[in-house]
Amino acid sequence: MPKILVIDDDASLREVIQLSLEHAGFEVAQADSGVSGVQLACAQLPDLILCDVRMEKMDGYRTLAALRQDTVTAPVPVILMTGQADTAGMRQGMELGADDYLSKPFTVPQLLAAVNARLKKHQTVRELAERKLADLRANICLALPHELLTPLNGILGFTDILITDHRHLQPDEIVSMSEAIRDSAKRLHRLIENFLIFAQIELLPAEQLHALREGQTLDLRKPIERVAQVRAGRVGRVADLLLELGDASAAITEDYFSKIVDELLENAFKFSTPGSPVQVQSVSDKEFFVLRITDHGRGMKAEHIAEVGAYMQFERKIYEQQGSGLGLTIAKRLTELHGGELNIQSELGVGTTVEVRLPCLTAKR
Repeated sequence: MPKILVIDDDASLREVIQLSLEHAGFEVAQADSGVSGVQLACAQLPDLILCDVRMEKMDGYRTLAALRQDTVTAPVPVILMTGQADTAGMRQGMELGADDYLSKPFTVPQLLAAVNARLKKHQTVRELAERKLADLRANICLALPHELLTPLNGILGFTDILITDHRHLQPDEIVSMSEAIRDSAKRLHRLIENFLIFAQIELLPAEQLHALREGQTLDLRKPIERVAQVRAGRVGRVADLLLELGDASAAITEDYFSKIVDELLENAFKFSTPGSPVQVQSVSDKEFFVLRITDHGRGMKAEHIAEVGAYMQFERKIYEQQGSGLGLTIAKRLTELHGGELNIQSELGVGTTVEVRLPCLTAKR
């Protein structure tokens, strides 16, 4: 049975609302002020809060702000009740985190319709969040241990051979095994680096995240060229790389920008076949720098684009692939952290274009 908290300093209206909601099968609690309402919400954690706007001492807006500032009550949907639902008041309420408005006077059917609609939407959002959490857990359990153990096993295996059989090995065999150890170590290092960057972005408080935004790159062409040539060379596809780069600058450190480019290019080469072009284009105007990376590989489904997240590897059972699934998420988070946006356009069997838009230095100033 959903629990609803009614916050209103009008006792008669609270009683009418409580009787109407209880008759409809809801459990109802009452508070006669904003202060007591916030306290009761923290203690009972209702499924929905109905809060009047015009109350003495602590009005509905201040009550809403207090509810949203507390991590316990922040997720609870709030419907503001007001006899003056003007545009300015509605905008203020929405900016503070109100989920809906109910204009006074209202009928019982209007009350029930608003309550049921908000509870249904909240349940849908909760189910989606739970499904994404379940997917995240499954991907961590399946992908992350494999990605950690595979390079580690390579390092341990070749190291054991070098220790036990080094007297019987030819120099070229030792070199080959050493190179395999180095490659495995680089893969493990990249995974740990991605995990640390992701944790840093997701877990740091807002005031510390602000420090990550400091920095600038005056010539974006250089890191793009450097990263693109290295990434193409590692997979033997330098001939497939097409660069069309313009001069530009942006308020992002070269390290973070290079990370974005590297992760996107790794995907572009990984999910396209040798011999097909990978195009890297950059343009800028007075406001935005735009980077586009296009491949002609297998493409992505629309639902997969919408669900880009940490440790997500789509259709791993169909396609044997390496990687934790963190790269695209890191590129997206880093772009958004610096005031930009990352968009993906893709068609199955045709290819994928990823576009990164970042504010230019002049625009950010």
